Amino acid sequence: MANVFSTTSGAGMNSSSVDHSRRMFNFGDRVAELAPKQSPFFTYLSKVAKKPTDDPVFKFLEQRHQWQRRNFKVKTAKVTAAYSSGWNVTDLIVDCLYDEYGRVVTTATQPKFLLNNQIVAIGCEYDEDGSDGSDVAATAYYKISADPDIATSTAHTQITATFIKAMYVPTGSNSGLIAPANGSKLRIDAAKLGQVVGSAFAEGSVDPEGWKDEFYDREGYTQIFKTAISLFSGTSLATRYRGVSNEYKRVWQEKLMEHKMDLEHAMLFGIGSDDSTASGPVRRSWGIVPYTEAYGKIKNFTYASSSYDDFIDAMEDVFSPESGNSGNKLVLASRKVLSYFNKLGGSSFLGNTMALGHTATSNGGSNGYGMDIQNIKGSFGHNVTKVNTLYGDLHLVEQPLFRGMWEDYAVMVDLKNVAYRPLAANGVSRDTQIITNVQNNNVDGRKDIVMTEAGLEISLPETHTLLKFA
Repeated sequence: MANVFSTTSGAGMNSSSVDHSRRMFNFGDRVAELAPKQSPFFTYLSKVAKKPTDDPVFKFLEQRHQWQRRNFKVKTAKVTAAYSSGWNVTDLIVDCLYDEYGRVVTTATQPKFLLNNQIVAIGCEYDEDGSDGSDVAATAYYKISADPDIATSTAHTQITATFIKAMYVPTGSNSGLIAPANGSKLRIDAAKLGQVVGSAFAEGSVDPEGWKDEFYDREGYTQIFKTAISLFSGTSLATRYRGVSNEYKRVWQEKLMEHKMDLEHAMLFGIGSDDSTASGPVRRSWGIVPYTEAYGKIKNFTYASSSYDDFIDAMEDVFSPESGNSGNKLVLASRKVLSYFNKLGGSSFLGNTMALGHTATSNGGSNGYGMDIQNIKGSFGHNVTKVNTLYGDLHLVEQPLFRGMWEDYAVMVDLKNVAYRPLAANGVSRDTQIITNVQNNNVDGRKDIVMTEAGLEISLPETHTLLKFA
């Protein structure tokens, strides 16, 4: 890429020079190769996550599979009748904290996945003498015996269920199945947790009701990027300069990098919007950092005191499979954060996680069995620090633009859930292109522009995480 004036790749370029008059060159497949270390995010997007769009306002759907969850919470306490033949429950009110789209919500909603003939496990307490005060932690298993009441409220569901068995929550003195004493009760307090654990139907029974999770609809925007090469007069085009003799070609190289870095900045820091102006709509693409800060996960650490346990606790949430995580994260980190991660001394953060056992060491550190770190060469020219954790892999890459106000940042990107969306339809591509000789015909000179119309699609924002250090 040292000489972009005699390239042989790209639609229509062949071995031609950009000196052609009023020529458009498709540069979309090559711009990502310009100094990839300076723009790692755009390089990765262009190479592994490129998905053209046929509309400048592109719609996309998110699916969060809820079959992996189906957990709920007791809303209103319920105490069973004294035991004689069972601890059946009627109109037990339950709710959950994620909606039909699988999104985590702050206001409890209806668990629509609860159906007749499902088996559920519910946390409770066993009162052997039937009085509150002799409580022992237990788990009760029920079969839902009627279609749950979903009409009373959208904020909860009422279930009627037949008791199957109960088990002690294992402790030093209690374990195994509970042998109910006559007169004993189960106390199901508010906020106790429950979980669907399958279904059970009688032989020859009829078909059951069903449920489904829904797609969530989002939209993104393509942004028009333009970088102009200043007007060169005919005289300046024919003048030999010191340093680099052809000033026009020197400026061309600089402007290509400037354009690429505009794309990198927008993909990192852009704020999505679609505004109307007198001259037409102006659309702006979201960047991964503000979008994750607004809709994704944020984890806070301190350089001096964050421990192995803090990091592992964070990774447990970051890689949660029910969120749709792929198990691999591209971690774009500032030099300051990357230096911190690569300090492998006995008292450093990752130094305390590197060895083979999570036990105290003679130098005062602790060894962590949950992490393995390697420095490798990335596929696109980047130096990569690969961190294997208990839950998934992190690929740490330096992001030079994380400086100044972002010097204490790192962003963990699930590449499965991002895409670079250049506008392309009807045989026309608006991916990065060079348009030559845009000056008026009566001008003794030349002016060119580099243009791109593209945006960033970010789906399942909970699979992306912003790390903030202090």
